[in-house]
Amino acid sequence: MNAVQIRSAEKALSVGTWLIVGGAMLFSILTVTPLMERHSPKGWEWTAPILPLVVDAAVVIVVRLDAVLAGMGGHGGRWPIALRWMTGFMTLALNVADSALKKDLVGAAVHAVAPLLLIVTAETGLAYRRAITTAQSARDSQLKAERAEREQAATERREAQERRQREEREHAAQLAREQREHEALIAREQTAREEAVRREERERAEAKERAEREARERREQMREQQQAERERLEREAAQRRELEAREREARERREREREQQRAERERQALLSAGPAVEKQDETRARATVRAAFDAGLPVRTAAELCGWSVGWVSTRYQEHRDTPSVAPDLEGATA
Repeated sequence: MNAVQIRSAEKALSVGTWLIVGGAMLFSILTVTPLMERHSPKGWEWTAPILPLVVDAAVVIVVRLDAVLAGMGGHGGRWPIALRWMTGFMTLALNVADSALKKDLVGAAVHAVAPLLLIVTAETGLAYRRAITTAQSARDSQLKAERAEREQAATERREAQERRQREEREHAAQLAREQREHEALIAREQTAREEAVRREERERAEAKERAEREARERREQMREQQQAERERLEREAAQRRELEAREREARERREREREQQRAERERQALLSAGPAVEKQDETRARATVRAAFDAGLPVRTAAELCGWSVGWVSTRYQEHRDTPSVAPDLEGATA
């Protein structure tokens, strides 16, 4: 059997089995429920369908699990067999009980058809599934053997091809090695000739280079002498500039000292003038406040010296604190 036939047989067996099981379950429920209603206590007649449903559920479990185990090639042991036959006989007994109690042999025979068919179908389906599983296993083993043979043949062909390719590569490598050795011999001879030519050219180049180096050294000596003379002149010029810069700095320092002395005299003159009899003009007042700020006098003293208000003087003090600057030009204030 091929794979298509095996799948077709499994499908037919599964569909047929479940049709028989479904029909038997429906027939059993319809047959047993009236019997259970007559034999149930009063008020409990509604429980009549429970027993046939439980028995039929056990039948479904047995059929389904037997199908799974048979498909896997396994065996559940003695308990699944006992459950299968017990549920079958229970279904048979429940279906023929009503007719047997009435001593209706024809009815009992008719109602025994579905349970017996269910029992035989379960056993036959199990046998069929085991046979299909065996056929599937044999088919798988055959396919595996054929695949192994194909792989072996492919491996042998690949090894033969690799062997031929290796031999071809070795032959080509031998030819290439001989060609390389021949070319290397020719190259060595050519190299020896070229080396002799290069040696002669190198000797001529070295002689020319020595002459050029001697001429370059002479030019370098002359350039160094000229450079030394320029550096001497530059040093002398730098010394003269440095001397002039020191003299200029000394003059500027003397000028700054005289300017500071003059500013200090003017500041002392502003501070020693005493309290102002009348309010000074703003320029002179600012100069007076600056002098007082530099001397560290209080705001009120500075206000008395310039004749302006304490608030105005405080504002000027704050400006001097925020933007410290060099000593103000007092010449304009005292002019």
